[in-house]
Amino acid sequence: MNSTTSAPQIYWYSQLRAQDIALVGGKNASLGEMYNQLHQTGIRVPNGFATSAQLFRDFLHQNQLEHPINTLLDAMKNGTATLTEAGEEIRELINHGEFTDDQERHILDAYHQLGLQVGQEGLAVAVRSSATAEDLPEASFAGQQESYLNIQGDQHVLDACKQCFASLYTDRAIVYRQEQGFPHQQVALSIGIQQMVESECAGVMFTLDTENGFPDVVMISGSWGLGESIVKGTVTPDKFMVYKPLLEQPGLCPIIEKVRGDKQKKMVFAHGEPSLSPTITIPTSVDERQYLVLTDDEILQLSRWAVLIENHYGRAMDIEWAKDSQTKQLCIVQARAETVEAQKSHDVLVNYQLDHTNAPILLEGASVGGAVANGKTYTVLSPDDIEQFPEGAILVTERTDPDWVPLMKKAAGIITDTGGPTSHAAIVSRELKVPAIVGTGVATQILPNGKPVTLSCAGGTIGQVYDGIVNFTTQRIDIKSLPSTRTQVMINAAMPDGIFHWWQLPCSGIGLTRIEFIISSQIGVHPMALLHPDKVTDPNVRKAIEQRYSSFTNPPDFFVDTLALGISKIAASQYPNPVIVRMSDFKSNEYRGLLGGTFFELHEENPMLGLRGASRYYHPSYREAFQLECQAIAAARHDKGFDNIIIMIPFCRTVDEADKVLEIMAQTGLQRGKNGLQVYVMCEIPSNVILAERFAERFDGFSIGSNDLTQLVLGIDRDSAELKPMFDARDDAVKRMIEHVITVAHSMGCKVGICGQAPSDHPEFAEFLVNCGIDSISLNPDSFAKGCQVIAQAEQSIHSED
Repeated sequence: MNSTTSAPQIYWYSQLRAQDIALVGGKNASLGEMYNQLHQTGIRVPNGFATSAQLFRDFLHQNQLEHPINTLLDAMKNGTATLTEAGEEIRELINHGEFTDDQERHILDAYHQLGLQVGQEGLAVAVRSSATAEDLPEASFAGQQESYLNIQGDQHVLDACKQCFASLYTDRAIVYRQEQGFPHQQVALSIGIQQMVESECAGVMFTLDTENGFPDVVMISGSWGLGESIVKGTVTPDKFMVYKPLLEQPGLCPIIEKVRGDKQKKMVFAHGEPSLSPTITIPTSVDERQYLVLTDDEILQLSRWAVLIENHYGRAMDIEWAKDSQTKQLCIVQARAETVEAQKSHDVLVNYQLDHTNAPILLEGASVGGAVANGKTYTVLSPDDIEQFPEGAILVTERTDPDWVPLMKKAAGIITDTGGPTSHAAIVSRELKVPAIVGTGVATQILPNGKPVTLSCAGGTIGQVYDGIVNFTTQRIDIKSLPSTRTQVMINAAMPDGIFHWWQLPCSGIGLTRIEFIISSQIGVHPMALLHPDKVTDPNVRKAIEQRYSSFTNPPDFFVDTLALGISKIAASQYPNPVIVRMSDFKSNEYRGLLGGTFFELHEENPMLGLRGASRYYHPSYREAFQLECQAIAAARHDKGFDNIIIMIPFCRTVDEADKVLEIMAQTGLQRGKNGLQVYVMCEIPSNVILAERFAERFDGFSIGSNDLTQLVLGIDRDSAELKPMFDARDDAVKRMIEHVITVAHSMGCKVGICGQAPSDHPEFAEFLVNCGIDSISLNPDSFAKGCQVIAQAEQSIHSED
């Protein structure tokens, strides 16, 4: 076709800035901004160029397409044509349109010039759609138009450009614009043609926690091959998390999460004859599934780039990255504003609590949405079956893509076989406020249609699918209405997975973290079995243990690294406020439940009063394992930078025992007082109270363990149902113990706190503690609001009496 309009415009990334959205769309404007403004920081962005939005308008005009497109859209609106019919016919019209000679020349000249710049004739490029209403802070439009990867050759580039034009009228894009209130005629399409990165691995990263809006982390997902496999949710990727405030501290490695995904497939270039579908998906190797896609240095480099991009744009960002398989260099291929969590108000914290239940867990996967939903399952393997899907059912599918959005809107919850927290299913579920559990592996195989289930995404990064309908309650905490208190109010932390859910609470830190929860849930192996695998004589148990540490050369490193990451994530949630980490307090029967535990543990008649706490740390049967715990703490404090960690020693019976434990800790790099290290002791044995002065000479603070202290003062088994009415921390004998230790500790310059529910459940007990001058009260997070009110009332009552 000969030219009938003014010459189209081509813009190189070097000519574009963020404000050029109307000119070249959101995606291309953002790429130009990064290419121009962030190159000097070391961020690599592959070069490319964009067609102008005006070229798209000219293309429609010269092919006389405006009127038939508007007619088809009106027919759909009036009900004389379906969405599918109208969209398909519009796309057909555009694909049969022709570029003018000038348009072809401008596009191909720029394509050839790009090839010359990188020294490659017939350069492979990514041809991406960039709409003028896209990647905006208030509306993402993510995934509404198409992109084409590994495009080579003049004709294939031109064909891909027309395919991008046509994708402005995919069914999903038409519906999305209608819902967002964008008139179709006011949205134009630019095409970005960018040097293609044949990636060894690729992925997505966010500059906040996408589940709860915690702003101080970078979340990275990665898998082998091209990044499309992550975005489309065809794989369960590796996950990494980095704590931003410590990134620029010299010598620190503030990585707080590393989770290996199964990565069973990868998308790669289909080398050979160029075509419009030049990628294939193939299985990954055993080694690729076994190892993480990024090294620590690469994780930190990407995180630093993410922070630079976030600071430049002044908002939370959603960024795509890739690692070139030839040069081994990392690069950024796209960045847009994060549009879900960044727009939420964090003045109200919503907490979901499942009723106590014995319902079995059918499946687990990555948790999305932080909520709970229940209903009957319905499996759908194609979006064509949207009409059959019952409103309010639980959608079960292999994965989703943008064509699934209308169906997803009808679901009460979503469960997928594949995908991670940055997959399409996860991103859209958050936007739709529909809880989802992704990457379960086998949901479509084991969940029949019509099965009642409950999805719980409220417990952290791992979500559970429960058998049956489980009742739940919803708690709304108005952060601004919480009263301030003179007494420090802290929270107890159990698991790293759910800790960021509570980041909004105005607490003074964490008063109790039990590392045995991390050991049992994330490690699952007795530490002595990792140190002495030869003593594990059962081949099945040994094989199970080997599978746990399979990506580690040295088995004990698995224990230290996993524990250090878990502790660090908890410490990050409150940094720089204090986080008190209690060393392991498993009893022998609980240790026996870990893999390999039966080969190292004694059988004790009364484990509650047996080899537990401090006595275990220097005992020959566990001393080496305690040193691994110390190494994990040292890694979290020294290597990762979380010097807000305070160590606490549980069940320390004698001062001689305290000296032995402190000596072992010092030998492992944890010397009290060095580098600001504080060490507390649990006050849960009468000897801790009677000899409080001598314990205070050895420790920086006491934490009252009211359950064990009540048990040992009153001589009542804390688990006895018959004696339960007598088991009460408010008993005068227990209160005298508490009052005495607070008085002595303060005289020696030591702090005293208490952990447990009693202060929030019993206002008079809170008043007693406040009256004694206790420094801190640590509560379970879901009791924080109530506890603050009770403590504030207690302080007010005491003040009134004075």
